[in-house]
Amino acid sequence: MVWDMNDYPSTMKNLDSLVRKKAIDIANALLQDGYPEGRAIPIATKQAQQWYNNASSEEKTAFRQEKPPQKNDSHAGSKRSGKLLDADVKVNYSDKQWQVISKGAKKASETYDTKEKEIERAKYIAQNKETSLEIYKENGDLQETRDFSK
Repeated sequence: MVWDMNDYPSTMKNLDSLVRKKAIDIANALLQDGYPEGRAIPIATKQAQQWYNNASSEEKTAFRQEKPPQKNDSHAGSKRSGKLLDADVKVNYSDKQWQVISKGAKKASETYDTKEKEIERAKYIAQNKETSLEIYKENGDLQETRDFSK
C-alpha cells in the first residue's frame, strides 16, 4: 500500500508532522523498490527521524515547503536509494568524527565521537540490511569486515 499525509501507517501517527512527511516519502520509495511494508515502515521511520535530527533548519524549511507525498507520486530516483539500502555499510573516520556510511553514498547517515558507538550502530544497520560491514582504522586502512548476509 502507498501512503499520503491523510492515510499512513498507525505507527507514524505520533511523529512530528515533518518527520511523518519524510517517513511517508521514504516508505513509498521503498515500496516502489520492492520492499515489503513490514520492512519499509520501520526503515523509513528511523531514517526520517535521523534526517530530522541531522538536518539544518534550512533543509527542514525547504522540505516543509515541498508538496506532500501523494499516493500516485513516482519515485524515479528510488533506484539509487534502493541500491544504497542494499549497499555494504562502512565505519570510517572523516572530518574528526567516526561515521556510518553506505558504500556509494555521498553523505554519512550518522556520526559519532567514538568508534565503539559507530560500530554498534553500523552493525545494527548491516544486520537489518543483510549486508557486510567494513570497519576502517582512523588512518583509512581496512581493519576488519563482517558479513551479515543470509
